[in-house]
Amino acid sequence: MNLYTSFVSKVLFPLQERLKHHTTVAVHRQMEAAQWWPAPQLEQHRVRRLRELLSDAGTFVPYYKELFAKLGFEPASVSSMGDLTKLPFLTKALIKANTEALKHPQAAGLARFNTGGSSGEPLIFFIGRKRVSYDVAAKWRATRWWGVDIGDPEMVVWGSPIELGTQDRIKFIRDRLMRTELLPAFEMSEDKLDSFVASIRRVRPRMLFGYPSALSLIARHALKRGVAMNDLGIKVAFVTSERLYDDQRAVISSTFGCPVANGYGGRDAGFIAHECPSGSMHITADDIIVEIINEAGEPQPAGVAGEIVVTHLSTNDFPFIRYRTGDIGVLGQKQCACGRGLPLLQEIQGRSTDFVVASNGTILHGLSLIYILRDLAGVQSFKVVQETRLLTRVLLVTDAQFTPSAVDDIRAGFQRRLGQDVEIQVDIVDSIAAEKSGKFRYIVSHAVSR
Repeated sequence: MNLYTSFVSKVLFPLQERLKHHTTVAVHRQMEAAQWWPAPQLEQHRVRRLRELLSDAGTFVPYYKELFAKLGFEPASVSSMGDLTKLPFLTKALIKANTEALKHPQAAGLARFNTGGSSGEPLIFFIGRKRVSYDVAAKWRATRWWGVDIGDPEMVVWGSPIELGTQDRIKFIRDRLMRTELLPAFEMSEDKLDSFVASIRRVRPRMLFGYPSALSLIARHALKRGVAMNDLGIKVAFVTSERLYDDQRAVISSTFGCPVANGYGGRDAGFIAHECPSGSMHITADDIIVEIINEAGEPQPAGVAGEIVVTHLSTNDFPFIRYRTGDIGVLGQKQCACGRGLPLLQEIQGRSTDFVVASNGTILHGLSLIYILRDLAGVQSFKVVQETRLLTRVLLVTDAQFTPSAVDDIRAGFQRRLGQDVEIQVDIVDSIAAEKSGKFRYIVSHAVSR
């Protein structure tokens, strides 16, 4: 750690958090210790925090005060994680219908947030200072696993161009002091990609952070231009907010000459899990409880896939208790070789809308269609939209290597998986836009219900 990085992480950043009335530094100190706790100690800590959250919500938050009274639920009686099953799930629809009733009357620094709607369900919700402190501390802890720290030069490929505007001047100055530079991920033209490659070479960051689709696109563009990027001293590329595919990991790692660290979470659900250098996805279990449920809403054991349900223990100001994320995952059964006691997410399969359904009702992962397109010459980018069980649209951006006969191959391959009675509509387009959030989704299904 050089002197400036040390100054930022030990002086400047703590000062910023104190001015914001955040307890990030103290929380981070506890989290650094908690990751090494034995399972019984960690579980005791989680149960205590769960009981505190439920007691606070049941006493002050109108929605939960009414719900607990109706159920006859006593937060003080909570003695294990299993007691959560006595409570119903929180869904996006319930949050939309009860937004005001979910606010704590004594909320500290409540701020309005929204999801980008990549699941098809945009959501408005609120976050208080306590949750911000815990989320930032969790990200900080995971960053340090890779030998980098706040204050090391960072290039972030993220967000909207508006984030670079004059109305964000204070944030811009703060980012300069923290040595963070933002590249807007929305526009990915040839000229923009050239400028991104040049900016990364100019800054020589210690770490990259962004959507896997954006970082892999920059990596491929650098390879196409013949520009070396593996001589910059980049230590790690953090990716999050989209499913990370094997080919993306490979091209990012080889092009930038660094490992890729996957992160999983969201604005609504929080910072759920992060990959350690040993290759495991550790759940932020000292702050977030993860359940896996089947279609009937029943909790599933480790090793069994299901929907990820989250209880965020720091959301007193706007509680997220048994929140259905719409994502599909699998809990791990083993402890990581790194020695951390934080439990594992063995697999994150993506959103329920990253799956498709055959005409006979069989659920398939979107990869079953993606592999067909990735094997075709001349396909630069693509998006699959399953409108109904009997109609799927394929959007393609192609180059000169793409041949008209490939369209027939696509139709035949898709019909082998989805059914011969399914219409496959293939459209050649100039470009494929990202979602409003800046994320890119390869598979969108309006036919799957999970």
